[in-house]
Amino acid sequence: MSIIINLDVMLARRKVKSKELAQFVGITEQNLSLLKSGKVKGIRFSTLEKICERLACQPGDIMEWVNDGRPSEDQADTNNHS
Repeated sequence: MSIIINLDVMLARRKVKSKELAQFVGITEQNLSLLKSGKVKGIRFSTLEKICERLACQPGDIMEWVNDGRPSEDQADTNNHS
């Protein structure tokens, strides 16, 4: 299961530059770039809140869950205990 980050799409729709968003949120452009590429393991709710505030969007507008065919950890645990 994968979470896809669509932050670039929202930046383009809102005509906001990455540099501007990074400054508004209070993170480095490099950290924003890592977030956009999905190379982070997590995001603070306060960071997500600031991103959504600046882009006038919902968290679901920038993150999407995709079923990639792998079982979730819960399903794997269930299969191991059967």
